[in-house]
Amino acid sequence: MTTTYARRLGLFSGTMAVVGGIIGGGIFRTPAPVAERLGSPGLVLLAWVIGGIVALIGAFCWGELGQRRPRAGGGYVYLRETFGPLPAFLYGWTLVLVIATGAIAAVAVTFADYTLALLGLPHRFSVPLAVAAIVFLAGINYVGVRSAAITQNIFTILKLAALAALIGAGIFLTTPTASYRLLPPSNAEVGALGSALVPILFTYGGWQQTNFIAEEIVEPEKNLPRALVLGVVIVVAVYLLTNIAYLRVLGVDGLAASTAPAADTMRALLGPVGSKIIAAGIAVSTFGFLNLVILVTPRVLQAMAADGVFFARLAALHPVHRTPTLAIVALALCAVILTLSGTFGQLVDYVTFGDWIFFGLTAAALFVYRKRDQSPTPGFRVPAYPATVMIFVLAAAFVVFSSIVSNPRNAAIGAGLIGLGIPAFLYWRSLAPDGRTVGRS
Repeated sequence: MTTTYARRLGLFSGTMAVVGGIIGGGIFRTPAPVAERLGSPGLVLLAWVIGGIVALIGAFCWGELGQRRPRAGGGYVYLRETFGPLPAFLYGWTLVLVIATGAIAAVAVTFADYTLALLGLPHRFSVPLAVAAIVFLAGINYVGVRSAAITQNIFTILKLAALAALIGAGIFLTTPTASYRLLPPSNAEVGALGSALVPILFTYGGWQQTNFIAEEIVEPEKNLPRALVLGVVIVVAVYLLTNIAYLRVLGVDGLAASTAPAADTMRALLGPVGSKIIAAGIAVSTFGFLNLVILVTPRVLQAMAADGVFFARLAALHPVHRTPTLAIVALALCAVILTLSGTFGQLVDYVTFGDWIFFGLTAAALFVYRKRDQSPTPGFRVPAYPATVMIFVLAAAFVVFSSIVSNPRNAAIGAGLIGLGIPAFLYWRSLAPDGRTVGRS
């Protein structure tokens, strides 16, 4: 009898996965360069609203995709069914071998740095603690999706509590330093708004990861779209309120000049105690994000292996735990190697723009699905289709274009790393009995 995934995650766990997948460390850093580029409180908030709208449209798109195909692997499955096995493989190749493993390494080191600073321990323990965190969370995910989800729920609630403390202190313990009134932007400000949206959209990214665990969500056709939309709405509200707190305490100039706006805000309000609170919040936030990536990404590895385009043994699910245990071990091992090597930062920088290439392609998969399915079917559908989907695709193209223009060298290296997946795909396809990959029905 074939072992299958167990549907053990409800709407709450799905929503916490969305929130936890978006809120990592970005909101503690990104507002500073955004304020530097815009120089106006009103424009700063407008930019975060626009980014939130794009993220919400993305949640709508992935909600319909998840309702149509509630399969483990998410975007990999959608790309394979609409644009073919090669684009799907390149997505999985880039995600699993560079983006996810690099993110795990980077976030684990960030968690370790803040934890050691809180405990007053030497920085030399950073890498060992980062490796220990990866191994510990891989073990939790190994023994079952429920234990992983409980861990995720706890740490997502804790990170929201930390941000709520920052928001509450920033809004209620100080008077505003500047007006947020929106004035008609000049042409120069419109151009600056475009450049500011790039880091904002990166900071809003992450909702799509919940689709990787669609087969483990109870009634995914109903609960997955709800979790995506509800989770993104929560994050948009938190991000806007956090930026209001930053602006009230630091002002737009102080925010632009800050290298750690959250810490500076809390220090200004509560002194050293405030710094400790936000440092603990960042440690909690990064630990929760780390768990989320280790939870969801092995499902992509397992889907690729099941399609015959990766190591076959990774397709197996544990007969008792019903998790992709070998895929979890493989992902954790790669992340540990990257952590020890110290190369993860550069690798992630190289291919991050590629993530948005696949974002745009995955959203465009809806055009293919809709064209194939001419008869209306019940279930979640993207509002105002096709305009909303086109807006998201154009936003993804804008991020990719801006990333290439701002750093063509990194983009060229990243394209090369993604392109290395082509010979790997051809190799695995040659091993298939009929010389081609076969997607699961």
